[in-house]
Amino acid sequence: MLGRTVARQTAIIARSNPQSFVKARGVHIENTVYNNMPFDYRNKKTFALKVAAFFITGFSIPFIAAKYQLVKSGAGAGAA
Repeated sequence: MLGRTVARQTAIIARSNPQSFVKARGVHIENTVYNNMPFDYRNKKTFALKVAAFFITGFSIPFIAAKYQLVKSGAGAGAA
């Protein structure tokens, strides 16, 4: 219900001033070769290392947090 209300208000605003959405975005990126992504992927080895580091970091955060909480509470003292 709330979504319909917001969509209706957005449609009314878009009809009244079509330029408002273009200005509100405030981002203009030239759509050229190698400039259509927010990161550089020309060097495949560097890109692979960055992606791997990103995923490994994101995957390991919950495990590091759980270990920290266990050690802090004293329950994980023997596991260290």
